[in-house]
Amino acid sequence: MSTVAEPVTLDLETLIARDLAPRVTAIDLEGEYPDVFLRAAGQIGAFAGVVGTEYGGSGKGLGDTIAQMAKIGETCLSTAFTHWCQTACARYIQLSDNAAAKAEFLPLLADGRQLGGTGLSNTFKSCCEIERFLLTARRVEGGYEINGTLPWVSNLGDEHVFVTGCPVDGDGRLLFFIVKCNQEGFKLVDGAHFTALEGTRTLACQFRNVRIDDSRVLAHPEQAATYLQRIQPGMILAQLGMGLGLIRDCIALIERAGRTHQHINCFEDDQVEELQAALSGAEAETFRLAAQLDAGPAPEALPGLLTEVLRLRLAGGELSLRAANAAMLHQGARGYLRTAAPQRRLREAYFVAIVTPSLKHLRREIARREGRL
Repeated sequence: MSTVAEPVTLDLETLIARDLAPRVTAIDLEGEYPDVFLRAAGQIGAFAGVVGTEYGGSGKGLGDTIAQMAKIGETCLSTAFTHWCQTACARYIQLSDNAAAKAEFLPLLADGRQLGGTGLSNTFKSCCEIERFLLTARRVEGGYEINGTLPWVSNLGDEHVFVTGCPVDGDGRLLFFIVKCNQEGFKLVDGAHFTALEGTRTLACQFRNVRIDDSRVLAHPEQAATYLQRIQPGMILAQLGMGLGLIRDCIALIERAGRTHQHINCFEDDQVEELQAALSGAEAETFRLAAQLDAGPAPEALPGLLTEVLRLRLAGGELSLRAANAAMLHQGARGYLRTAAPQRRLREAYFVAIVTPSLKHLRREIARREGRL
C-alpha cells in the first residue's frame, strides 16, 4: 500500500534558516533585496497580525507583529526593517476609515502578494518642526494633486505601494494617502548608498502632479489630527521589534566569545547578565504596551500612551547601541572582519538610533511633553 506524506507546515523560524540566513551577507554587502523571503513570510502569516480577519489577516495584533519582526531581526536587521515597513503600511490602512482602500489593499498586504512601504518620516519630523514639509497637496475634483520629492522611502519597487502625508495648499492641515509606485507622474530614483540597510530598497520618490483619488485617501484634512494620533504610537512601538531581535543576537555573540575568551572579556564593562536583564525588561514593557494598543484605547488615553512609547523606544535604541558595542568588543578582531556579524550588528544598531524617530528626535519630543522646552 502506498502512503502519501503529510504536508510540512513551514514556520517562520524554518523559513529564516532556509531562505534568509544564507543570504544575510549578500543583503548587507551587495544590497540584495529579500523579496523572495518577504513574499514567503507573507504566505505563512508574518504580516497578518495588524490586519483584521475580515480583510484576510489574522487579527492577532501588534504584539504578534513585533514578535515576528524580532525573530527576523535576530538574523538580519535589514529584513526586519522591511517587515516593519510592510506591516506599518498595512496598519495605516487598517486604522483608516476608508473601507474601499481596506478592501483593495489589505488582503494583498497581509499575505505578501503586495509589498509596501511607509513614507511618513518627513511628515512626522515636520509636524515636530525638525524639518520642512517636502510634499504639497492641492485639492482637485475627486482627489488631490501631489508635488515634491521625498529623499528616502524604504521597501519600494515598481509594483509596490506606500503611505505618506503632507499639508494641503490653502488649508495647512495634513492629508494622508496611498501611493502606487507605477502611477502616472510618480518616479523612483536610486541615488543614496548606505553603510548598512542597503538591501531595503530605500529610494527617492518624485511626485510631478501625481493624482490621488479620494478612494486612496486615508485621512482628509479634517480627519488628519485624529488619524495621526491613532497611528503614531503603534508605528513607533513596532520599531522595537528590530531592536529586540538585534539585542538578542548581540547577547548570543557575547556568549559565544566567552567560551574561549571569558578570562579577558570579564574586564569589559557590559556583560551578558546585565544586558539580558535590560532586554527582559524592554521585552516585557514592549508587549505590555502592544496589548494596550491592541485593546483599542480611548482617544483621550493616546497622548499619555504615546509618551510611554517614546520613552521605551528611546531606551530600546540606547540598549541596541550598548549591546552591539559590547558584542563588537567581546568578539575583538574576529568581529572586525568584513563579513563578521559583530561589525554588521554595530552598523545596524546605528540605524536603530537614527531611523525616524531618531534618539535625538525622541529626546526632544519627550522634553517637549515634559515641559522642558
